[in-house]
Amino acid sequence: EKIDLSGVDQRGLFGQKGVYLNLIESQFEAKIIARGDWITIEGEPGEVGRLQTLFSDLISYLSKNGELNERYILYSIAIIKENGRGPTELMDTESAVTSVATKGAIRPKTIGQDRYVKAIEANDIVFSIGPAGTGKTYLAVAKAVSFFKRRLVQRIVLTRPAVEAGESLGFLPGDIRAKVDPYLRPLYDALQDMLAAEKIKKLMELGTIEIAPLAFMRGRNLSNSFVILDEGQNTTTGQMKMFLTRLGLGSKAVITGDITQIDLDDKKGSGLVRAQKILAGIKGIEFVYLTEKDIVRHRLVQDIVKAYERHEGRLSKGRKGGVKKRS
Repeated sequence: EKIDLSGVDQRGLFGQKGVYLNLIESQFEAKIIARGDWITIEGEPGEVGRLQTLFSDLISYLSKNGELNERYILYSIAIIKENGRGPTELMDTESAVTSVATKGAIRPKTIGQDRYVKAIEANDIVFSIGPAGTGKTYLAVAKAVSFFKRRLVQRIVLTRPAVEAGESLGFLPGDIRAKVDPYLRPLYDALQDMLAAEKIKKLMELGTIEIAPLAFMRGRNLSNSFVILDEGQNTTTGQMKMFLTRLGLGSKAVITGDITQIDLDDKKGSGLVRAQKILAGIKGIEFVYLTEKDIVRHRLVQDIVKAYERHEGRLSKGRKGGVKKRS
């Protein structure tokens, strides 16, 4: 089978010295020959068909984004082998989450992320559960900024439990902000990627943007707000209930977390873990699960997550196998 590459940026498609082409060929039982403006694919019909779908997807992605990368190529291959269709066909890459003056539009990069941002539009409460690097917090903050710019909310509230500091922060001497800022730093980082520093400072002074530990949410009524609870796996059931019941009229809440990274002593008592059962089936609440396929950090992060999952799986099996009944 032949693919016409007329008008395609072949250097962008194949990578420097053909590194992307070699990567693609290593993932399939087929031969790929690139000559002039044509790619010829030789091999078993199923593999040839998947490669045709892949190149169509990569050309579409390259056209829309201006460049390819190894992470996206491997992601596209995995999705095509699983679904028979490419990511650009399966998700709405035209719709931006929000626009950033310095970076242009922020868009979901995976099918899981696309499902996540659509869930936020459609529901008042969304739980996003998945490993590190899947964009849970970043996309939630991007949606918050988008809602604020569109005047759909009047305030953005970002919070997370300061587990290491303890949640009873009132007794601490000195400047409270200096003590809790390290725990809130990831939220600042995401926000600073989307708004100018001076703009953030002004909005925080006005109380339009608030970044605070979860303990400070008690007794509040958050109306017309976009509220994000980050690191939700480190809440107790009581804290999760307290947070969810702060929600007032005209508000949205997004709760993010990774249930494999619980820092509580009682891991089974995690508010995020229990919320999955307690809140299942309630209209207006949606749980979105992201996987290692949605990781958008360094390529090795995906391999690291998989390796730890395999390791923890073996440990779990070992513990179950080691339990003996007493006679």
